[in-house]
Amino acid sequence: MGAIKKIKKDDLVEVIAGNERGKRGKVLRLLRDRDRVVVEKVNLVRKHKKADQMSQGGILDMEAPLHLSNVAVVCAKCDRPVRLGFKVLENGSKVRACKRCGETLDN
Repeated sequence: MGAIKKIKKDDLVEVIAGNERGKRGKVLRLLRDRDRVVVEKVNLVRKHKKADQMSQGGILDMEAPLHLSNVAVVCAKCDRPVRLGFKVLENGSKVRACKRCGETLDN
């Protein structure tokens, strides 16, 4: 349950395990109840959609969720997937920080 706090929407992540290993993308959604994350243009599946009054039917490509343990946040400074920790700043705010170089990820 602790890993869900370290990954946020719009983070750049890299897949570190599975068929999509090595691919990078932006986090679109967090599924906190299932410990999963949806990453842009990663883990694409084809979904058959029936036509309705609002949209045309057909076969759509959409992103399927990945488990949190299979992704790692990419540090902007290191440009590598890294482990995250927390750092308390002088003003008392708590921010996420790269364990490798110490760079903060939150602005």
